Amino acid sequence: MTVSIPSPLTSDIDWWRSAVVYQVYVRSFADSDGDGVGDLQGIRERLPYLRELGVDALWLTPFYTSPMVDGGYDVADYRDVDPMFGNLADFEAMITDAHALGLRIIVDIVPNHTSDKHPWFTAALAAAPGSPERARYLFADGKGDDGAQPPNDWESIFGGPAWTRVPDGQWYLHLFDPAQPDLNWRHSEVRREFEDILRFWLDRGVDGFRIDVAHGMIKAAGLPDVGFNSMTTGRRQSELLGKGRLPYFDQDEVHDIYRAWRPILDSYPGGRMAVAEAWAETPQRLARYIGPDELHQAFSFDFLDATWSADSFRKVIDTALAESTIVGAPTTWVLSNHDRQRHVTRYGDGEVGLRRARAAALLMLALPGCAYLYQGEELGLPEVLDLPDELRQDPAFLRTGESRDGCRVPIPWSGDLAPYGFGPAGSALSWLPAPTTWRALSVAAQTGTPGSTLELYRAALRIRHTHPALAGLGGITWLETGPGVLAFQREAAGTVLTCVVNISDAPVVIDGYGTPLVASSTLTERDCGHLLPVDAAVWFERHPNG
Repeated sequence: MTVSIPSPLTSDIDWWRSAVVYQVYVRSFADSDGDGVGDLQGIRERLPYLRELGVDALWLTPFYTSPMVDGGYDVADYRDVDPMFGNLADFEAMITDAHALGLRIIVDIVPNHTSDKHPWFTAALAAAPGSPERARYLFADGKGDDGAQPPNDWESIFGGPAWTRVPDGQWYLHLFDPAQPDLNWRHSEVRREFEDILRFWLDRGVDGFRIDVAHGMIKAAGLPDVGFNSMTTGRRQSELLGKGRLPYFDQDEVHDIYRAWRPILDSYPGGRMAVAEAWAETPQRLARYIGPDELHQAFSFDFLDATWSADSFRKVIDTALAESTIVGAPTTWVLSNHDRQRHVTRYGDGEVGLRRARAAALLMLALPGCAYLYQGEELGLPEVLDLPDELRQDPAFLRTGESRDGCRVPIPWSGDLAPYGFGPAGSALSWLPAPTTWRALSVAAQTGTPGSTLELYRAALRIRHTHPALAGLGGITWLETGPGVLAFQREAAGTVLTCVVNISDAPVVIDGYGTPLVASSTLTERDCGHLLPVDAAVWFERHPNG
């Protein structure tokens, strides 16, 4: 079966259609000043590494002024850099160097909520109920004769009620931590403010925005009850939406916001773009976020959620490519990010998890569309599961016992002792400790080492950018295989690239697809072809006359 996707446009403004984007969790990437926290200058110093890795763009997590209650996703000033990360001059120097190396910069924008230290919210707390200052947020009177009960039954994604009462008796909404009050996006001043914030960063050369909680900015009129314990399934928004549309997610009016944002992006040269972190009840509703009058991309989290089985991956891939046809834009693929357990660990941890993660990387990078990598996955980093509780900083941890800190441990660069070159020479500080086992996973340890995960990624990205069948956006053709094996082809100019992934319980012999280009595990040559091990993937190439 052949699955097609929209034909690509050829101009540079469409770079995002097939880009490989590397997510930089700023606090944990590289520390330039030895304080144990990553910063913009640290990113700047490591740009050559990212260029050599072969990515096209960087997505930076929030670096704005913030109390850091939620790792910077609680913003107090959207137009400045937190001193922890540097200053605006550091940002401008970093983006100048990135562009000189051919790397684009995508920044996080956090429009659903601010920090409780944002000047707007401090003014709201100082003002009276019904005041213009409070109208920028979602304040409401409580239920009951004395208003002592929350206005409705909504729960925070971080656990507990989604409402906090202030001394004068009113309550304010926070879908996340109480330090992250939700904005009122039906207020024209809020909309004007964020349009100006977009222009502020576009004027400084950013190439795009990743929109945090892109589906959550509009709440249903009247703030109706959900009617069930919405957070009993944990923080996974996909599970919540599986119970039906929620009054605080994916409301129709949210699209008015993006229809106002798109002309702003289009007014700047060079293909400025936006990608939504959006969850929706159905693929059709998710598709509404993407289009020529709204956003360019929305993350396909189903690929991240796929189980380690051929059927699961096949279903997710087919669905995503079908959705891309609906919206006229290629899909996005992602295996890990700063909110989810690293896929080495999700796939079984240890040697099994690493084998599967390497194979999944080749599967993802062979697919048409845009791929997002999370920092450290090119090193095969697992989740750190044994962080001491007193060091965990995820605000959800105290409320639910769940923590995202294990995927945010600073990545290892070099050396035999933690923090493995995270900071300048002689620095022994890092805001979260790296395990002793990471010594063998550092960039220095893997660079030039045959068979290392880093060299696998470098090889795959090099082929992806240069191979005619992968460089374009043509569709895929599934091939008939045995149980537990996935195989598809992509073709351009008569040259065929075939990706084969063995998710069965036994090695399989592969024949007739041409010459192996890159494999996640060692292939064994046989008279009848090549033996592909369990939990492994390989790319083959066949020329017109081959």
